[in-house]
This record gives sequence, C-alpha cells and structure tokens, in this order.
Amino acid sequence: MVQRVSTVAFRGVDVLDIDVEAQIAPGLPHFNIVGLPDKAVGESKERVRAAIHAIGLAIPAKRVTVNLAPADVVKEGSHFDLPIALSVLAAMGVFPSEDLSQYTVLGELSLGGGIRAVAGVLPAAISASANNRGIICPEDCGSEAVWAGDLEVLAPPNLVALLNHMKGTQVLSRPLPVLSNDNASRLDLADVKGQESAKRALEIAAAGGHNLLMIGPPGSGKSMLAARMPGILPPLTPAEALEVSMIHSIAGQLEGGRLIQQRPFRDPHHTASTPSIIGGGLRAKPGEISLAHHGVLFLDELPEFQRQTLEALRQPLETRRALVSRANYHVTFPAKFQLIAAMNPCRCGHVADPALACGKAPRCVMDYQAKISGPVFDRIDLHIDVPAVKAADLALPPPRETSAHVALRVDAARRIQEERFKKISAPAPLITNADADGDVLTQIAPLDARAQTMLTSAAEKMKLSARGYHRTLRVARTIADLAKAETIDGNHVAEALSYRRIRSGTALAA
Repeated sequence: MVQRVSTVAFRGVDVLDIDVEAQIAPGLPHFNIVGLPDKAVGESKERVRAAIHAIGLAIPAKRVTVNLAPADVVKEGSHFDLPIALSVLAAMGVFPSEDLSQYTVLGELSLGGGIRAVAGVLPAAISASANNRGIICPEDCGSEAVWAGDLEVLAPPNLVALLNHMKGTQVLSRPLPVLSNDNASRLDLADVKGQESAKRALEIAAAGGHNLLMIGPPGSGKSMLAARMPGILPPLTPAEALEVSMIHSIAGQLEGGRLIQQRPFRDPHHTASTPSIIGGGLRAKPGEISLAHHGVLFLDELPEFQRQTLEALRQPLETRRALVSRANYHVTFPAKFQLIAAMNPCRCGHVADPALACGKAPRCVMDYQAKISGPVFDRIDLHIDVPAVKAADLALPPPRETSAHVALRVDAARRIQEERFKKISAPAPLITNADADGDVLTQIAPLDARAQTMLTSAAEKMKLSARGYHRTLRVARTIADLAKAETIDGNHVAEALSYRRIRSGTALAA
C-alpha cells in the first residue's frame, strides 16, 4: 500500500506542492528514491535509515521505493528528510498516514533522530495555511512558522517527540513568535560631523526612495553615512516585514525564526560574484539585491566591482525584480531595493589635493570612473560630493540633529506621497516618488512656469536622457514634499539638478 505525505519544493520565492509516496514491496532489500532528486535528496535515504534505527526501529528487508511527485520537478534540499522518513514509517504501519494528511512536512534529520533547521519554513507555512493545512517543521523553525497565521504548527525537536505526539503520549505546544533584535537603529547621524550637504542628500534619498551615489576621498565619511540610512527610513509595514522575512527564509538567513522588523542593509564586498549579487547559482538562491528587498543595498568602492556585475544591476534597478534564467530553471526574485553607492574620485582618491594626488592625475579620474558605464550612472538619481572633513570640524561637539529628527521629516514626506497616490488611479500600488512613472509622474509632479522652463533648458544643456529627465523630476517632487509644497517651483528643480551629473569622467572630475 502506498503512503503519502505532503511537502514542498521552492522555485524562487514560489512554493510548489510535492507528494512524497512510499511503498514497501516484496523483493531484494533496496531503498530507492525517484522523482528527480538532487544529491542532497539522494543521500536522504542514509539519514532516514540511520534516524529510524536510532529510535529503535528498522526498515524491513524488502524493496522500499519513495517517489517524489510530480516527477518532472527537480527536488533540491535536505528538507525532504522528514517527509520521506514519515512516509516510510507510515508504510511500515507505525502510525496511520491519515494522521499526516492535514500537514505540510519539512525538516532535515540527523543520524540520531534529531530534526535540524532548514530554509524556507515561512513561505512553506504560508502556503500550508492557504491550503488549510498545518505544518510540521524543526523546533528551531517553529517561531518562524507561526508568523504565517492561524494554522497548526508542530515543531518537534526529534523524531521520537513527533511520534509520541501522533500517538497521544506527548503534546507538542505551539511555538511562540519572535521578533528580530536589529542593532542598526543604534547608528545615528549625530555621529557624523560636518557633511551637511551629504546629509541633505541622504534625507532626500530616504524620503523619496531614490538611489544615491557619494563621491569623495578616503575617510570622508561615505560608509558612515550609508550605514545610517536605515535609521532614517520608516519601519517596515507588517506586509513588507513578512515579504522580507520570506526571502531571508528561502535563503536560510532567518536566524532563530525571528521575523525581520528593520529594513535590510546589505553591504557585499566588491569581490562578490554576479550570482551572489543578482541571484541564481546552482540552486537558484536569492542574491544580495533580493536580500535588500524593501531596504538598502550599499555598494562601497563601486568601480572595484566587476563590470559584468554592475551591468547586471541595470534591469533590476528599473523593473524592481531579478529574473534569473538558466537552462534548467527560470525564477523571479523580488528586488525592490534602494541603491546607495560610494566611490573615490580616482584610484588614489586625492585628485582634489595636489599634495596627495598621484602622478597620473587628472587622467586617472577618467580611467577610474570609466569602469562604470553611462547607463549605470543614469539610473542613480542623486550624485553628491563628500569632501574630506577638516580637523577643525572633528573637534566640534556632536550635531544637535539626530537620526530621529531626520526620520520625522522623512516619515512626513512619505505620508504625503502615500496620500497622493491614493487619490490617483495608479496601475499598481505605489509607495514613493521613485516608483512613479509615465502618466502617474505627470499627475503627481506639476511644475510652475519658471520650474518648467528651468528643467527644459537644463535638460538640453546637460544633455539629459529621457530617464535622467524623469529622475530629476522625481527628485524635485521629493524636495517639494519635504518642503510641504503642492507645486514644484524653480528652487526645487534647481536643487534636484544640482544632484545630477552630466557625464562620468568629465563632470565628476570637476
């Protein structure tokens, strides 16, 4: 008789239902797993055999066949261990398979019968809840599963505890939800002395969701400013927190099952490979741009990243998603991130100081910045110079304005945008000015006569592309929102244009 247990497979952030079927039939002793298993799933039979032996049972000396259906979907990951073990135990008659018919099961087994944590429990629990099923998962992932809603969650520490619960000799209590304890909020803008222009640009970027590039010599505070960006951004909404946590769960980075409540801040090293940034790889994992979903992606030393990696960012910056296509899979990961980048003006970083500049200046400026293509620069809304901090500024007391003060202004500007988007007919839910495009941008960004003339004239003189024109208009809209102005005037446009570079390698060298 065939016994069935339900589990899941992952394709990007999508969850696919998988049936684990086990049959014990007469024949020579053999344990076979079919249904396109990968190496980890193929090795599952050895862990299952050892775990069942550890609880005092033995698989019969017969032909054991486990089928993972549908058979044309590749099965990846160690989370198939527990459903395979339970289907085999049900086929052995240890307990009726009907006891498991209302559960989605996933977990990795140790040789001693323990159940280890696995990735993807949160999206699996959400899928189980949508199908009116409960979930059986490792004890370490129980806190993660309960965030999926009002569903039954069994989180046993080992196989014995689960079997005892099924037999009624032990009761597994429902795990408690746990929130993350993120220390990013401790970083305060008051720690940064000077750099008032850069702080202003950071505030505009936070208020409108704009991308930002900081250019300055080493030690000028670019990384300090970027690290304080999450502290001035509004907190995640419950829906956003669940969405971000799902991505981190699939990537196996949701520590202790804690729901993420702070906006992500990802700062990969410039030696990172393209799949690690964009996503993909052998098992199609989310990349840094997806792990930064609804948060900040900070790329320090921007020209030092591989040219291929920077060019791969062009599409996600526009579409807000990462489409990974390979010969054996096509998956889409959400990637609505805010890019904050930093770079030196040249390789030595001191082109503005003749006493420290190298002998190749100013030619080295064009050579260094040519590593970043024009289309990448064009997708960055704000470009700001971050000059070296003088010793006199460092001796001053800390600034009175903290991140909390800036966050209040950012939150007020975001609320204005939210109310504005509710009043217009947008094709999709919009949150910030950076999301607006086409007719929506035209509706939300009315210009007075002086502002329109200034923007048109500047676009011709600076040779702005259509993308550059619209990004400048979005920034001007955000500046007006910070000033609580309904119409964009000439001052707003002038400030927005001051953050726009004409061309990498020429204007940046000035």
